[in-house]
Amino acid sequence: MNIEDYLLKNIGKLPAPMVAWVEKRMKKIPSIREKIDKEYDDMMAGLESSLKPYRDSYPTFTKLPAKGRDREEILHEMESLREREESVWKDGFVSGAVYHGDESHIEFLNRAYALNSQSNPLHSDVFPSTTKFEAEIVAMTANMLNGDTACGTVCSGGTEGIMLAMKTYRDWARDTKGIAHPEMIAPITAHAAFDKASQYFGIKMVKVPVDANSRADVNAVRRAINRNTVVIVGSAPSFPHGAIDPIEEMSELALQHNIGVHTDACLGGFVLPWAEKLGYNVPGFDFRLPGVTSISVDTHKYGYAAKGTSVILYRSKELRHYQYYTISDWPGGLYFSPTFAGSRPGALSAACWAALTSIGEQGYLDATKQILETADYIKTEIKKIPELEIIGDPLFVIAFKSDSLNIYKVLEAMGHHKWSLNGLHKPSCMHIALTLRHAQPGVKERFIADLKTAIDHVKGHPDEKGHMAPIYGMAATIPMRGLVSDMLKKYLDLIFKV
Repeated sequence: MNIEDYLLKNIGKLPAPMVAWVEKRMKKIPSIREKIDKEYDDMMAGLESSLKPYRDSYPTFTKLPAKGRDREEILHEMESLREREESVWKDGFVSGAVYHGDESHIEFLNRAYALNSQSNPLHSDVFPSTTKFEAEIVAMTANMLNGDTACGTVCSGGTEGIMLAMKTYRDWARDTKGIAHPEMIAPITAHAAFDKASQYFGIKMVKVPVDANSRADVNAVRRAINRNTVVIVGSAPSFPHGAIDPIEEMSELALQHNIGVHTDACLGGFVLPWAEKLGYNVPGFDFRLPGVTSISVDTHKYGYAAKGTSVILYRSKELRHYQYYTISDWPGGLYFSPTFAGSRPGALSAACWAALTSIGEQGYLDATKQILETADYIKTEIKKIPELEIIGDPLFVIAFKSDSLNIYKVLEAMGHHKWSLNGLHKPSCMHIALTLRHAQPGVKERFIADLKTAIDHVKGHPDEKGHMAPIYGMAATIPMRGLVSDMLKKYLDLIFKV
């Protein structure tokens, strides 16, 4: 065995703090860099055909056409592409992604969008209807989450809402406490957007472990608090395992130390209030907890709005002010914006307002009932499968693992039955985020039947490596996380390859 192979094979035996240091230097060795690049290229070559399936059947453009194309021809191509893709999500084969999907609902939102296609809330004097829609979206969402005096803004999605909140806490702490080196405390299951905010805004992210039910360890949170802590993060529920963190206990800790608590309810904000009304056990997570100072909730998930809207809420206007951007000495005049974007598609806010007001409380209650009844069935049936174990006690995002099978092979086998599910790490598992698509007749039964067939296939073909399973497995186990990051960047490069 040469030195390169020896290093690659044995780096996992080093203490964790040393791995990144060694990895950085190993990647500078030409022979090792060459070996790694070849592995990446081989992986990407195997993925390219699935990521770029239209190259041979539709025209490709690397520059503007010399003469504009016929509009009807363009629309015909788009209709053809839609038809090829929509059956997978429409028939309930996808985890999350499309949360409503009813044809009449889509048509209604499209009409609302078309009526407002030129609006831009940046020009509030020209489009006051858009500011009406956004103010009412915020008010309705705050009321749903028991924030009678809460305020907020509309943004583009959960990631932007989370990043806005973290930027807000950073600036609030700098202004009111003089904190120059801010820290956020978040469980390891918190959404990746918090890590993104950490990188973008220079906030140290202190990660704490979770318990056997994938809920944040409160004692670890308590120990992590110090004079630089500006916010504690809890999920309701978490994306990986659908667990609701002990936000009530986090709220109490935050009040003791005069720091904020952000509830990430991007997934659950439009489910948990109605689940509670239906009699399900829903731990406290909203503004009824006095220490909760902000909540992010996605209207474009279980709020059933079109993709591209979310709401970030704050307990007070004073805190929200730290989110705003203003400039008073620009030669271009007075400029201000509530979120990261300047110009924004007002049509999306109009469609969101249309969704919320057309569905109403009873509509959300009925939709939640359908989803949770579907979840109850699937959880019951998975518990009957000896090879699988559900993680924690989830409501509607159901994660499960296996101690006897390679769960990523099961995931890949489900893909052969058209299912698009989520592979997860720490622990190795997979999940399905249930939506109204899964509440259609026969879908939940088909899911369980296909899951059993997939398990039987994996058990009957123990030597079959598959294509995606090794990639998931490598990403889950390789100690050099920088290599995994490099691989993901190669994947993003591939997405933008014509």
